[in-house]
Amino acid sequence: MPDLNLLRTFLAVYRLGSFTAAAHTLGVSQPTVTTQIRSLERQTGRELFERLPRGVVPNSVADELAARVAAPLDALGRAAGSGTGEGARAEPVHLAGPAELLATFALPALGPLVAEGVRLRVTPGLTDPLLDELRAGRHDLVIATSRPRGRALTWVPFTDEEFVLVAAPVWADRVKERLAEEGPGVLHTVPLVSYAEDLPIVRRYWRHVFGKRLDCRAAVTVPDLRAVLAAVVGGAGFSVLPRYLCTAELASGALVPLGDPEDPPINTGFLVRRPGVCANPDVDRVRDHLVAAARTG
Repeated sequence: MPDLNLLRTFLAVYRLGSFTAAAHTLGVSQPTVTTQIRSLERQTGRELFERLPRGVVPNSVADELAARVAAPLDALGRAAGSGTGEGARAEPVHLAGPAELLATFALPALGPLVAEGVRLRVTPGLTDPLLDELRAGRHDLVIATSRPRGRALTWVPFTDEEFVLVAAPVWADRVKERLAEEGPGVLHTVPLVSYAEDLPIVRRYWRHVFGKRLDCRAAVTVPDLRAVLAAVVGGAGFSVLPRYLCTAELASGALVPLGDPEDPPINTGFLVRRPGVCANPDVDRVRDHLVAAARTG
């Protein structure tokens, strides 16, 4: 039987999906982790992980070994004082995603779990950097606005965002009828408020709904859709926003939809889990609660 240090290193890599993240967790260097995993593979006579450009993926041999050693090693860690121990607070769940989705959907949905004792550490950010950090073990769950790539990550689609072309009444009164009659060119006279300089959301709407290339520049850019919403409500111009973010403003009349396409653009959100097996049961609770909330809401 391999020694406990090798098995402890193996379990850290298995759960984190990364030699780098395992080294950080164990307080050793990455070459040490690499050497120990190779030593374990030589002793068992089997390869345990598929090496990828970013992280590693356990194979069926690793799955079987983890199933055999995880519970005893965790029990040994608790006995030695390094585990959570009975009655101690569970480790926090590290959740990341777009600031708007976290603030508007995820955190309100997770309120009941927090009241039950679940601890959260929440990080806003863009999808690609957050997924890189997930692979490195910095997060447990990431809400991604695009489908993750690579076999190392497991994910479920859990929400659809419908995008709406909107403006405050002061602008809608001027251009809404003309837009229906003359087409999107009439909006070139209205200031555009956008999330980013390259207008990713607005460009997609133009291609999908109008079948044309967007040919205008933003008057205002701000990397927070809640701020875009506030600017448009304030009369700064027009924009394209996810419907979930502006439902109240549309209902109250503070915003007016400038069109009602039969096939509006939809973007699917994905809930992505950290590679490997996580010892914290609250990660699964948070994941399942978010999926259920998205399906019922």
